Amino acid sequence: MPAPTTVSITHSVQLPDRVKLSRYLKAPELGPRILFFSGGTALTDTSRVIKRYTHNSIHLVTPFDSGGSSAKLRQAFAMPSIGDLRSRLIALADENITGHPEVYELFTYRFPADQPASELLARLDLMAKGKDPLLAAISNPMRRLIRNQLGYFREAMPDDFDLRGASTGNLILAGGYLNNHKHLDPIIFLFSKLVNVQGTVLAVVNDDLHLAADLEDGHCVTGQHRLTGKEVAPLTSPVSRLFLSSNPDKPVPAKAEMRKKYQRLVQQAELICYPPGSFYTSLVASLLPTGVCSSIAATDCPKVYIPNLGKDPEQIGMSLERCVQTLLDYLHADNTQKTPNGKLLNFVLIDSKRGKYPSTISSPVMQELGIRVIDTQLISRQSAPYYDAELLASTLLSLT
Repeated sequence: MPAPTTVSITHSVQLPDRVKLSRYLKAPELGPRILFFSGGTALTDTSRVIKRYTHNSIHLVTPFDSGGSSAKLRQAFAMPSIGDLRSRLIALADENITGHPEVYELFTYRFPADQPASELLARLDLMAKGKDPLLAAISNPMRRLIRNQLGYFREAMPDDFDLRGASTGNLILAGGYLNNHKHLDPIIFLFSKLVNVQGTVLAVVNDDLHLAADLEDGHCVTGQHRLTGKEVAPLTSPVSRLFLSSNPDKPVPAKAEMRKKYQRLVQQAELICYPPGSFYTSLVASLLPTGVCSSIAATDCPKVYIPNLGKDPEQIGMSLERCVQTLLDYLHADNTQKTPNGKLLNFVLIDSKRGKYPSTISSPVMQELGIRVIDTQLISRQSAPYYDAELLASTLLSLT
Protein backbone atom coordinates (compact mmCIF):
# COMPACT_ATOMS: atom_id res chain seq x y z
CA MET A 1 0.00 0.00 0.00
CA PRO A 2 1.48 3.40 -0.96
CA ALA A 3 2.25 5.96 1.76
CA PRO A 4 -0.54 8.51 2.35
CA THR A 5 -0.20 11.81 0.54
CA THR A 6 -1.09 15.19 2.00
CA VAL A 7 -2.76 17.47 -0.54
CA SER A 8 -3.68 21.13 0.01
CA ILE A 9 -6.91 21.93 -1.83
CA THR A 10 -8.28 25.43 -2.34
CA HIS A 11 -11.81 26.19 -3.44
CA SER A 12 -14.04 29.17 -4.07
CA VAL A 13 -16.35 30.31 -1.30
CA GLN A 14 -19.44 32.42 -1.80
CA LEU A 15 -19.94 35.10 0.85
CA PRO A 16 -22.38 34.66 2.36
CA ASP A 17 -23.00 31.00 1.57
CA ARG A 18 -26.81 30.81 1.78
CA VAL A 19 -26.92 27.02 1.46
CA LYS A 20 -24.45 26.50 4.28
CA LEU A 21 -26.17 29.07 6.51
CA SER A 22 -29.55 27.44 5.94
CA ARG A 23 -28.11 24.06 6.93
CA TYR A 24 -26.58 25.47 10.12
CA LEU A 25 -29.79 27.29 11.00
CA LYS A 26 -31.79 24.06 10.80
CA ALA A 27 -29.41 22.11 13.05
CA PRO A 28 -27.30 24.49 15.18
CA GLU A 29 -26.39 21.64 17.53
CA LEU A 30 -24.34 20.28 14.59
CA GLY A 31 -22.88 23.69 13.68
CA PRO A 32 -19.17 24.43 13.20
CA ARG A 33 -16.57 24.91 15.92
CA ILE A 34 -15.60 28.56 15.44
CA LEU A 35 -13.08 29.66 18.06
CA PHE A 36 -12.74 33.27 19.18
CA PHE A 37 -9.80 34.73 21.09
CA SER A 38 -11.30 37.74 22.80
CA GLY A 39 -12.65 39.44 25.86
CA GLY A 40 -14.58 42.69 25.98
CA THR A 41 -17.96 43.59 24.56
CA ALA A 42 -17.05 44.04 20.88
CA LEU A 43 -18.17 40.50 20.10
CA THR A 44 -21.36 40.47 22.18
CA ASP A 45 -23.86 41.13 19.38
CA THR A 46 -22.08 38.76 17.00
CA SER A 47 -22.15 36.04 19.66
CA ARG A 48 -25.92 36.44 19.94
CA VAL A 49 -26.21 35.88 16.19
CA ILE A 50 -23.68 33.03 16.05
CA LYS A 51 -25.65 30.93 18.56
CA ARG A 52 -28.59 30.75 16.15
CA TYR A 53 -26.36 28.90 13.67
CA THR A 54 -24.06 26.87 15.90
CA HIS A 55 -24.04 25.73 19.52
CA ASN A 56 -20.40 24.70 19.17
CA SER A 57 -18.61 28.05 19.10
CA ILE A 58 -15.68 28.36 21.52
CA HIS A 59 -14.77 31.59 23.32
CA LEU A 60 -11.41 31.86 25.11
CA VAL A 61 -11.70 35.03 27.17
CA THR A 62 -8.94 37.06 28.81
CA PRO A 63 -9.13 37.22 32.63
CA PHE A 64 -6.65 40.09 33.00
CA ASP A 65 -8.96 43.14 33.15
CA SER A 66 -8.39 45.47 36.08
CA GLY A 67 -11.16 48.05 35.68
CA GLY A 68 -14.91 48.29 36.15
CA SER A 69 -16.84 46.21 38.67
CA SER A 70 -14.46 43.27 38.23
CA ALA A 71 -11.71 45.37 39.82
CA LYS A 72 -13.52 45.32 43.19
CA LEU A 73 -13.66 41.52 43.15
CA ARG A 74 -10.02 41.21 42.09
CA GLN A 75 -8.89 43.50 44.90
CA ALA A 76 -11.01 41.69 47.48
CA PHE A 77 -10.15 38.11 46.56
CA ALA A 78 -6.93 38.18 44.47
CA MET A 79 -8.74 36.45 41.62
CA PRO A 80 -8.87 36.61 37.81
CA SER A 81 -11.27 39.04 36.17
CA ILE A 82 -14.70 37.51 35.52
CA GLY A 83 -16.71 40.38 34.05
CA ASP A 84 -16.01 39.51 30.41
CA LEU A 85 -16.65 35.83 31.11
CA ARG A 86 -20.06 36.62 32.55
CA SER A 87 -20.86 38.94 29.65
CA ARG A 88 -20.02 36.30 27.03
CA LEU A 89 -21.89 33.56 28.93
CA ILE A 90 -24.98 35.75 28.98
CA ALA A 91 -24.62 36.63 25.27
CA LEU A 92 -24.63 32.92 24.43
CA ALA A 93 -27.42 31.97 26.86
CA ASP A 94 -30.60 30.36 25.57
CA GLU A 95 -33.10 33.22 25.46
CA ASN A 96 -36.10 30.95 24.86
CA ILE A 97 -38.31 29.65 27.64
CA THR A 98 -36.18 26.49 27.78
CA GLY A 99 -33.22 28.62 28.85
CA HIS A 100 -34.75 29.49 32.25
CA PRO A 101 -35.46 33.23 31.76
CA GLU A 102 -35.84 33.71 35.53
CA VAL A 103 -32.20 32.61 36.00
CA TYR A 104 -31.15 34.85 33.12
CA GLU A 105 -32.89 37.79 34.82
CA LEU A 106 -31.03 37.16 38.07
CA PHE A 107 -27.65 36.80 36.38
CA THR A 108 -28.07 40.08 34.49
CA TYR A 109 -29.28 42.09 37.50
CA ARG A 110 -27.10 44.87 38.94
CA PHE A 111 -27.43 46.33 42.40
CA PRO A 112 -28.55 50.00 42.28
CA ALA A 113 -25.77 52.55 42.46
CA ASP A 114 -27.87 55.07 44.40
CA GLN A 115 -28.92 53.06 47.48
CA PRO A 116 -27.29 53.01 50.93
CA ALA A 117 -24.80 50.24 51.67
CA SER A 118 -27.06 48.83 54.40
CA GLU A 119 -29.95 48.33 51.98
CA LEU A 120 -27.74 46.68 49.39
CA LEU A 121 -26.32 44.32 52.00
CA ALA A 122 -29.81 43.44 53.21
CA ARG A 123 -30.80 42.64 49.62
CA LEU A 124 -27.77 40.38 49.19
CA ASP A 125 -28.64 38.56 52.42
CA LEU A 126 -32.19 38.00 51.17
CA MET A 127 -30.78 36.57 47.96
CA ALA A 128 -28.45 34.23 49.82
CA LYS A 129 -31.44 32.99 51.87
CA GLY A 130 -33.53 32.52 48.71
CA LYS A 131 -36.17 34.98 49.90
CA ASP A 132 -35.54 37.77 47.42
CA PRO A 133 -38.13 37.85 44.58
CA LEU A 134 -35.42 37.23 41.98
CA LEU A 135 -34.41 34.02 43.77
CA ALA A 136 -37.92 33.00 44.78
CA ALA A 137 -38.88 32.86 41.09
CA ILE A 138 -36.28 30.12 40.48
CA SER A 139 -37.23 26.55 41.27
CA ASN A 140 -35.03 24.02 43.05
CA PRO A 141 -32.50 22.53 42.62
CA MET A 142 -31.29 25.58 40.66
CA ARG A 143 -32.24 27.99 43.45
CA ARG A 144 -30.31 25.92 45.98
CA LEU A 145 -27.21 25.83 43.78
CA ILE A 146 -27.28 29.59 43.23
CA ARG A 147 -27.86 30.29 46.94
CA ASN A 148 -24.86 28.15 47.74
CA GLN A 149 -22.55 30.26 45.55
CA LEU A 150 -23.96 33.52 46.90
CA GLY A 151 -23.54 32.18 50.42
CA TYR A 152 -19.84 31.55 49.81
CA PHE A 153 -19.45 35.05 48.44
CA ARG A 154 -21.33 36.62 51.38
CA GLU A 155 -19.24 34.74 53.93
CA ALA A 156 -15.96 35.80 52.31
CA MET A 157 -17.01 39.36 51.43
CA PRO A 158 -14.91 42.03 53.18
CA ASP A 159 -16.86 44.39 55.45
CA ASP A 160 -15.98 47.38 53.26
CA PHE A 161 -16.91 45.73 49.93
CA ASP A 162 -18.86 48.15 47.75
CA LEU A 163 -21.98 46.52 46.29
CA ARG A 164 -23.07 49.58 44.33
CA GLY A 165 -23.44 48.62 40.67
CA ALA A 166 -22.31 45.07 41.36
CA SER A 167 -23.47 42.41 38.89
CA THR A 168 -25.27 39.51 40.55
CA GLY A 169 -23.80 37.24 37.88
CA ASN A 170 -20.29 38.35 38.88
CA LEU A 171 -21.02 37.70 42.57
CA ILE A 172 -22.27 34.20 41.77
CA LEU A 173 -19.17 33.49 39.68
CA ALA A 174 -16.93 34.86 42.45
CA GLY A 175 -18.68 32.74 45.08
CA GLY A 176 -18.31 29.64 42.93
CA TYR A 177 -14.63 30.43 42.33
CA LEU A 178 -14.03 30.58 46.09
CA ASN A 179 -16.19 27.51 46.69
CA ASN A 180 -14.12 25.50 44.19
CA HIS A 181 -10.69 26.21 45.69
CA LYS A 182 -10.07 29.20 43.43
CA HIS A 183 -10.76 27.44 40.12
CA LEU A 184 -12.99 28.97 37.48
CA ASP A 185 -13.90 25.88 35.44
CA PRO A 186 -16.46 24.33 37.84
CA ILE A 187 -18.48 27.51 38.33
CA ILE A 188 -18.34 28.40 34.62
CA PHE A 189 -19.67 24.91 33.91
CA LEU A 190 -22.49 25.36 36.43
CA PHE A 191 -23.29 28.88 35.19
CA SER A 192 -23.41 27.54 31.61
CA LYS A 193 -25.85 24.81 32.55
CA LEU A 194 -28.11 27.14 34.53
CA VAL A 195 -28.75 29.43 31.55
CA ASN A 196 -28.17 26.77 28.86
CA VAL A 197 -25.22 28.50 27.22
CA GLN A 198 -25.17 27.58 23.53
CA GLY A 199 -21.43 27.37 23.10
CA THR A 200 -18.29 26.98 25.21
CA VAL A 201 -16.89 29.90 27.23
CA LEU A 202 -13.63 29.58 29.18
CA ALA A 203 -10.95 31.81 30.64
CA VAL A 204 -7.78 31.31 28.60
CA VAL A 205 -5.98 30.71 31.94
CA ASN A 206 -7.03 30.57 35.59
CA ASP A 207 -4.22 32.81 36.87
CA ASP A 208 -4.53 36.02 38.90
CA LEU A 209 -2.34 38.11 36.61
CA HIS A 210 -2.38 41.59 35.12
CA LEU A 211 -1.27 43.28 31.91
CA ALA A 212 1.74 45.55 31.57
CA ALA A 213 3.10 47.36 28.54
CA ASP A 214 6.45 48.87 27.64
CA LEU A 215 5.92 52.02 25.59
CA GLU A 216 8.13 53.32 22.83
CA ASP A 217 8.94 56.44 24.87
CA GLY A 218 10.56 54.28 27.58
CA HIS A 219 7.71 54.31 30.08
CA CYS A 220 6.00 51.20 31.40
CA VAL A 221 2.29 51.06 32.22
CA THR A 222 0.80 48.35 34.43
CA GLY A 223 -2.91 47.49 34.63
CA GLN A 224 -5.41 46.89 31.81
CA HIS A 225 -7.53 49.87 32.85
CA ARG A 226 -4.53 52.17 32.36
CA LEU A 227 -4.07 51.03 28.76
CA THR A 228 -7.55 51.21 27.23
CA GLY A 229 -8.06 54.98 27.41
CA LYS A 230 -11.50 54.48 29.01
CA GLU A 231 -10.93 55.02 32.74
CA VAL A 232 -7.77 57.15 32.49
CA ALA A 233 -6.29 59.37 29.79
CA PRO A 234 -5.33 57.53 26.57
CA LEU A 235 -1.74 56.51 25.93
CA THR A 236 0.46 59.13 24.32
CA SER A 237 3.12 56.69 23.09
CA PRO A 238 2.71 53.44 21.13
CA VAL A 239 3.04 50.07 22.86
CA SER A 240 6.31 48.29 22.09
CA ARG A 241 5.68 45.16 24.19
CA LEU A 242 2.73 43.71 26.10
CA PHE A 243 3.42 41.21 28.87
CA LEU A 244 1.91 39.66 31.99
CA SER A 245 2.61 40.98 35.48
CA SER A 246 1.98 39.38 38.87
CA ASN A 247 1.54 42.83 40.41
CA PRO A 248 -1.38 45.12 39.48
CA ASP A 249 0.50 48.37 40.05
CA LYS A 250 4.11 47.76 39.03
CA PRO A 251 5.63 45.53 36.33
CA VAL A 252 6.67 42.16 37.75
CA PRO A 253 6.97 39.89 34.69
CA ALA A 254 5.09 36.62 35.05
CA LYS A 255 4.24 33.60 32.95
CA ALA A 256 1.06 31.62 32.49
CA GLU A 257 0.43 28.40 30.61
CA MET A 258 -2.71 27.29 28.85
CA ARG A 259 -3.93 23.94 30.14
CA LYS A 260 -3.47 20.92 27.88
CA LYS A 261 -7.20 20.29 27.56
CA TYR A 262 -7.67 23.87 26.33
CA GLN A 263 -4.87 23.37 23.82
CA ARG A 264 -6.72 20.33 22.51
CA LEU A 265 -9.86 22.45 22.27
CA VAL A 266 -7.99 24.93 20.05
CA GLN A 267 -6.76 22.10 17.87
CA GLN A 268 -10.35 20.94 17.28
CA ALA A 269 -11.45 24.31 15.88
CA GLU A 270 -12.80 24.52 12.32
CA LEU A 271 -12.15 28.27 12.11
CA ILE A 272 -10.06 30.49 14.40
CA CYS A 273 -11.06 34.15 14.61
CA TYR A 274 -9.02 37.08 15.95
CA PRO A 275 -11.99 39.43 16.35
CA PRO A 276 -12.38 43.18 16.79
CA GLY A 277 -11.94 44.63 20.26
CA SER A 278 -9.22 46.46 22.16
CA PHE A 279 -6.15 45.42 20.18
CA TYR A 280 -3.71 44.79 23.01
CA THR A 281 -5.80 44.26 26.14
CA SER A 282 -8.40 42.03 24.50
CA LEU A 283 -6.85 40.31 21.47
CA VAL A 284 -3.08 40.22 22.03
CA ALA A 285 -3.58 39.57 25.76
CA SER A 286 -5.32 36.28 24.99
CA LEU A 287 -2.24 35.11 23.05
CA LEU A 288 0.31 35.74 25.82
CA PRO A 289 0.07 32.49 27.84
CA THR A 290 2.45 29.72 26.79
CA GLY A 291 0.80 27.08 24.66
CA VAL A 292 -1.79 29.30 23.02
CA CYS A 293 0.01 30.14 19.79
CA SER A 294 1.70 26.76 19.41
CA SER A 295 -1.79 25.22 19.60
CA ILE A 296 -2.96 27.61 16.89
CA ALA A 297 -0.03 26.59 14.69
CA ALA A 298 -0.91 22.93 15.20
CA THR A 299 -4.51 23.50 14.08
CA ASP A 300 -5.22 22.86 10.42
CA CYS A 301 -8.07 25.29 9.85
CA PRO A 302 -8.49 28.83 8.47
CA LYS A 303 -7.43 31.70 10.74
CA VAL A 304 -9.09 35.08 10.25
CA TYR A 305 -8.28 38.55 11.63
CA ILE A 306 -11.01 41.20 11.74
CA PRO A 307 -9.47 44.66 12.36
CA ASN A 308 -11.04 47.33 14.52
CA LEU A 309 -13.14 50.05 12.97
CA GLY A 310 -12.69 53.65 14.01
CA LYS A 311 -10.13 54.67 16.59
CA ASP A 312 -8.76 52.26 19.17
CA PRO A 313 -6.72 54.22 21.79
CA GLU A 314 -4.42 51.21 22.13
CA GLN A 315 -3.47 51.34 18.44
CA ILE A 316 -1.85 54.75 18.63
CA GLY A 317 0.42 55.28 15.63
CA MET A 318 -0.45 51.89 14.08
CA SER A 319 -1.41 51.42 10.45
CA LEU A 320 -3.57 48.47 9.46
CA GLU A 321 -0.50 46.70 8.07
CA ARG A 322 1.35 47.23 11.33
CA CYS A 323 -1.60 45.72 13.23
CA VAL A 324 -1.34 42.60 11.07
CA GLN A 325 2.43 42.39 11.50
CA THR A 326 2.17 42.94 15.27
CA LEU A 327 -0.44 40.22 15.55
CA LEU A 328 1.87 37.89 13.64
CA ASP A 329 4.81 38.79 15.91
CA TYR A 330 2.86 37.68 19.00
CA LEU A 331 1.57 34.58 17.24
CA HIS A 332 5.16 33.60 16.38
CA ALA A 333 6.50 34.29 19.88
CA ASP A 334 5.18 31.03 21.37
CA ASN A 335 6.55 28.86 18.55
CA THR A 336 10.16 27.77 19.10
CA GLN A 337 10.50 26.34 15.60
CA LYS A 338 10.19 28.49 12.49
CA THR A 339 6.48 28.53 11.69
CA PRO A 340 5.08 29.73 8.36
CA ASN A 341 2.66 32.64 8.60
CA GLY A 342 0.04 30.45 6.97
CA LYS A 343 -0.10 28.28 10.09
CA LEU A 344 -1.04 31.32 12.18
CA LEU A 345 -3.04 33.72 9.98
CA ASN A 346 -4.62 33.23 6.56
CA PHE A 347 -7.16 36.01 6.01
CA VAL A 348 -7.79 39.62 6.92
CA LEU A 349 -11.50 40.40 6.69
CA ILE A 350 -12.41 44.04 5.91
CA ASP A 351 -15.11 46.22 4.39
CA SER A 352 -13.03 48.95 2.75
CA LYS A 353 -16.03 50.55 1.02
CA ARG A 354 -17.97 51.30 4.21
CA GLY A 355 -15.48 50.94 7.04
CA LYS A 356 -13.14 53.50 8.58
CA TYR A 357 -9.79 51.85 9.34
CA PRO A 358 -6.50 53.35 10.61
CA SER A 359 -5.20 53.17 7.04
CA THR A 360 -5.64 51.33 3.77
CA ILE A 361 -4.07 47.90 3.45
CA SER A 362 -1.52 47.00 0.78
CA SER A 363 -2.32 43.82 -1.10
CA PRO A 364 1.34 43.33 -2.19
CA VAL A 365 2.48 43.53 1.44
CA MET A 366 -0.18 41.03 2.49
CA GLN A 367 0.79 38.74 -0.39
CA GLU A 368 4.41 38.90 0.76
CA LEU A 369 3.22 37.81 4.23
CA GLY A 370 1.17 35.02 2.68
CA ILE A 371 -2.13 36.54 3.83
CA ARG A 372 -5.21 37.05 1.69
CA VAL A 373 -7.42 40.12 2.12
CA ILE A 374 -11.15 39.41 1.87
CA ASP A 375 -12.95 42.67 1.15
CA THR A 376 -16.71 42.18 1.47
CA GLN A 377 -19.75 43.86 2.99
CA LEU A 378 -19.57 43.69 6.79
CA ILE A 379 -21.26 47.02 7.60
CA SER A 380 -24.90 47.88 6.99
CA ARG A 381 -26.68 51.22 6.96
CA GLN A 382 -28.19 50.33 10.34
CA SER A 383 -24.91 49.25 11.97
CA ALA A 384 -22.59 51.98 10.61
CA PRO A 385 -19.97 52.93 11.66
CA TYR A 386 -19.69 49.47 13.32
CA TYR A 387 -19.77 45.95 11.95
CA ASP A 388 -23.19 44.45 11.36
CA ALA A 389 -23.42 41.38 13.62
CA GLU A 390 -25.53 39.43 11.11
CA LEU A 391 -23.20 40.17 8.18
CA LEU A 392 -20.08 39.41 10.21
CA ALA A 393 -21.46 36.15 11.61
CA SER A 394 -22.72 34.94 8.23
CA THR A 395 -19.34 35.66 6.61
CA LEU A 396 -17.42 33.75 9.29
CA LEU A 397 -19.85 30.83 9.12
CA SER A 398 -19.45 30.74 5.34
CA LEU A 399 -15.68 30.31 5.70
CA THR A 400 -16.03 27.08 7.71
